[in-house]
Parts: sequence; structure tokens; C-alpha cells
Amino acid sequence: MRISEQVLEDFGGYLAGEEKSGATVEKYVREARRFMGWLAGREAGGETAGLYKEELLRERTAAGVNGAVAALNGLFGFLGMPECRLKAVRVQRKIFRDEARELTEKEYRRLLMAAKGRKNERLLLVMEAICATGIRVSELRSFTVEAVREGKAEVVNKGKCRVVFLPGRLRKELLRYAKERGIGSGPVFVTRGGRALDRSNIWSDMKALCREAGVEESKVFPHNLRHLFARTFYGLEKDIVRLADILGHSSIDTTRIYTMETGEAHRRQLERMRLMI
Repeated sequence: MRISEQVLEDFGGYLAGEEKSGATVEKYVREARRFMGWLAGREAGGETAGLYKEELLRERTAAGVNGAVAALNGLFGFLGMPECRLKAVRVQRKIFRDEARELTEKEYRRLLMAAKGRKNERLLLVMEAICATGIRVSELRSFTVEAVREGKAEVVNKGKCRVVFLPGRLRKELLRYAKERGIGSGPVFVTRGGRALDRSNIWSDMKALCREAGVEESKVFPHNLRHLFARTFYGLEKDIVRLADILGHSSIDTTRIYTMETGEAHRRQLERMRLMI
């Protein structure tokens, strides 16, 4: 089968219908488009898919290859070509967190102060809302005025529904913010045009704080606030099953990624063991 722009458009619609997140739809379609460009008019099939994977192995990390493989397998499933599905590259599970991408609590607080200094209260509260509850940035639209008044929001994501509770201080600040801006119902966080904020709005606003806050850009993105929530919660409770439920994870293996320690933290633990004479 030859892949066309129409096929890619239909593939995107199919993924959205399967309740994939907007980021996943964008990524899968982007990877499928790269594959289409590589084919240069040739038909997609098992042989060409295998050759494409070999080229990816020379150009990308194993994780990058597996991301492309997942997207292409989704495409082949959509096209009714299961025989073309590719095997993922086997990767040993990481046991330590990448310190270069880890946002610390001190750095998070510096970002808050930078937002406050710029009088960007919306961004300040967005960051606090994500970090104080562990919600996904795409789920912020669930924080409506009605939900904030009740102190909890029902979040539906990937076909699953969970309840997210809001701390009292966050509720108070969000209700004040909404009242001052005349937002009487619906999402608290909206653009000037009244639309719910999306990932790109928040991402770009956070990046603008990096220099002033003295935080590396590689650490500053909305999802890292969710990771900070997870590490802080786990440090206090040591209950990974409950944390998985709070974060809305289907698998505890995913939650383990959020709670991994750094290599330096592990090294300090080894030193404390004092098993050398």
C-alpha cells in the first residue's frame, strides 16, 4: 500500500477516536510522515518497514527507534497490515534518573518566584496546580470553577476516570483568581480569547522563565512538574500503588520511572551502608 497525506489524516482521526492524547496523535502522525518521506513513493510493506528500521538503528538511540516503531505499528494496525508490525528494540530498564533533566524543588520554587516577579499570575498558578496535584497538563481543563469550589475534579483520560483532589490553599487561590477575572464557570485557566490553555501555551511561558530563574531549559517543561509531585509524594508515603492511582497510571512500571532516584543518591546510600572495614 502507498501512504498518502489522506492516509495520514485518516490515521490521525483514528488515533483521536481511540482516545490517544493530542501529543501521541501528533507524534505518531509525524513518525508516519517521516516513513512516507523515506519511502519516496514506494509501497509500504514488511520488507520496506524492516529496511527503514535498520536505518533508524543507525541514526537514533534505542528509545528513539522504539518510539518510531510504536507509531508505525499503530499505522500498520490502522491499515489492516498486522504482518508488517515491527519488533521493538530490547532495552535494559533504566534504574537511575537523568540528573540533567531532573527539576529539583529549589529550582521549581525559583521558577515560581520568576513568574511572580513578572506578574504572570496565571502561569504561577498553573505550575502550582500541576505540582500540587500531579495532574497532567492536558488535564488542566478539568479544573473548572465548579470543581475548584467542590475541592475535587473528575478527570477523564484515555478512557479512564479518576478523582483529583485540590489542596485547600490551591482552592483558595484559584477561586480568588477566577473571581478577579470574571470567570464564573468552566475552566479556570483560559486564554484571552476564552479557550482552555493548551500544552504549547504553558510550555513557551515556562521556557521564558529559565534565564531569570537560573534553571537549565532542559529541565523546564510542564510534565517535569508532575514528576516532582510524584517524587515528593513517594518520599513521604513510600506507597507506589497509591501513587499510581493518583497519577492515573495503568501500570506500576510507569510509576517506577517517576520515582527513580539519581545515581548520586544511590552512591550516597552505598556510603551510608559502611560495609567496608
